[in-house]
This record gives sequence, structure tokens and C-alpha cells, in this order.
Amino acid sequence: MGNKEEKVKKEEVKNEAEKKKKEETKKEENPKVSMEDKLQQAEDKFLRIFSEYENFRRRTQKERADLISGAAADVYKVLLPILDDLDRAKDNIEKAEDVASLKEGLELIFDKLTKSLKSNGLELMDVKEQDFNADEHEAITNIPAPSEELKGKVVEVVEKGYTLNGKIIRFPKVVVGA
Repeated sequence: MGNKEEKVKKEEVKNEAEKKKKEETKKEENPKVSMEDKLQQAEDKFLRIFSEYENFRRRTQKERADLISGAAADVYKVLLPILDDLDRAKDNIEKAEDVASLKEGLELIFDKLTKSLKSNGLELMDVKEQDFNADEHEAITNIPAPSEELKGKVVEVVEKGYTLNGKIIRFPKVVVGA
């Protein structure tokens, strides 16, 4: 019996060794499989996030374009009544005999235009006799200052400047006293 018991023990040891080898092989394969799964999951997650980002980018571009076109439409709606007034004034120029009434009509149209633009955030920059500032003014030329007080100041405004909601959209072109 001793021989049989030894054989059984040897087989058991051999079986255990084979089991350990199989388990080690499985452990070696499992990390590969789990790493591949993790890599695949990471790639899927990346593609989803990238797709979401692209959709977000397209949506915001469309919203921005819609906002800009809507703002332009609002400005045109404000200008259309003034355009109608100018059209009526043009028709009446040929018939009018009184220059004073034409002048008054044009002044009313001009006032209506400036009020409409001001209500939309457009402001005229009042720069005459202010210190010249290269960040806010565009100097056309320098001339001898008519008085000592006007040296380095805006003597004449050649083209008016405007701000829209506090931001300069057209710099005033000015003549500076030297």
C-alpha cells in the first residue's frame, strides 16, 4: 500500500501543480483581457465625449449666428421708419417751395435717427477740446494751436466717433493742436 499511497500523493501533488499552472496562466491572460477591455472602454468614452463636444461646438456656433442675425434684424426694424421718412422727404423736395420747412423736416428725421440709435446703445463721442489720447482718437494732422490752452488737445473733429455699449466702434478722426 505504501507504493499506492505514494503514487496517489505524487498524482495529487502533480494535479495541484497543474492547477497552479493553469491558475497562473489564467491570471496572466486575465490582466491582458481586462486591460484590453479597459482600453476599449476608454476609447468608447473618448469617442462619446469628443462627439458631445463637437455637437456642443456646432450648437453654440448656430446659436451665435442666430443671435447676430437677430440683432441685425432689430437694428433694421429701428431704421425702417426713418428710411420711410427720408423717402417722403425726398418726394417732397421737388414739390416744396419753402426751404425752411424742408430744413425742419430733415432736422426732425435726423433727431429721430439719433434717438433710435441711442436707444440701441450707440453714443456720440464728444472729444472737442479734450486732451488727445491715441487710444481713443485718430489724429489726422497737427496744426499750430490757436491758443496756449489747446496745445495737445483736439482742436477740430473731422469725423465723429461712436461707442456702442461703451466700446468704441469708430474712432473719431481729429486735428490736434501743437
